Amino acid sequence: MPEITVTALQSLKLKGEKITMLTCYDATFARAASQAGVEVLLVGDSLGMVLQGHSSTLPVSTADMAYHVACVKRGNLDALILADLPFMAYATLEQTLANSAAVMQAGAHMVKLEGAAWLADSVRLLAERGVPVCVHLGLTPQSVNVLGGYKVQGRQESQARQMRADALALEQAGAAMILLECVPSELAAEITQAAKVPVIGIGAGSATDGQVLVLHDMLGLSLSGRVPKFVKNFMRGQPDIQSALSAYVSEVKAVSFPASEHGFSA
Repeated sequence: MPEITVTALQSLKLKGEKITMLTCYDATFARAASQAGVEVLLVGDSLGMVLQGHSSTLPVSTADMAYHVACVKRGNLDALILADLPFMAYATLEQTLANSAAVMQAGAHMVKLEGAAWLADSVRLLAERGVPVCVHLGLTPQSVNVLGGYKVQGRQESQARQMRADALALEQAGAAMILLECVPSELAAEITQAAKVPVIGIGAGSATDGQVLVLHDMLGLSLSGRVPKFVKNFMRGQPDIQSALSAYVSEVKAVSFPASEHGFSA
C-alpha cells in the first residue's frame, strides 16, 4: 500500500472509495492493521477506557497520548496516524499549539479535536502552522458530562441544522477531515455530501466517506460487556486477528459494513 497522506485521503473521497480507520495504541496492532490495508490509525483517547480501565476518556493526558503515538509509529507501515488531543489539552490556543506539537513530534500526521464551531480559531491556527486537523462532531466523549451520557446527537432539527453549520464552518477554517459519531444516518449523509473534505463515521450510517471503530470493539473485546449498536464483531467466523482486520477493511470498502442495523434514525 502506498503511503497514506492527507491528499491521498482526499483522493479516495473524490474517487468514491471508502476510507478505513481503526483505533490503535501499540506497535504490534499498528503493524497488523496497516498490513491489512487500514488507511488511518487513530491513536484515540479511548485508550483511557480500553487500556487504562477508566470509566471515561477524561483522565487521559497528553503524555499518555504521545507515548502511544510513538508506539504506533514504530509498528506502522504506510497508514496515516491520527492522534486525539485529550480532555482540556486545547482549552487555550497556547495549549493547543504545545500539545499538538507533542503528539506530532511523537509521530502523528494529524490531530483530532472534539467540539463545534468554537474550534475554528484553533483549527485555523494549526492549519496555518502545518498541522492537519480532524474535527470530531456529534457525540463527543470528552463532553459526556455536558451531554448527560453517550447519546445520539442531531436528532432534533435545530441540532441537525447547527451540526451542518459547524461542520462547514470548521472546513472553512481549514479542517482536513471530519469525524461524525452517533449521528442520524440521513444527517451524516447530508454533511458528507456538503463537505469537500473526507467525512468519517462511527454510528453515522454508510453514506460517509469512511468508517472507524474501536479496535477492541471490532475484535469482540469489552470490559463492560456492553456492545454499542454500531459495532460488529469481526472476529466471528475468522481464524485469527489478521483475518478479522482484513474482513473489516473488505466490508467497509464493499459498503457491506455498516448495515442499516448499525445506524440511527432521526
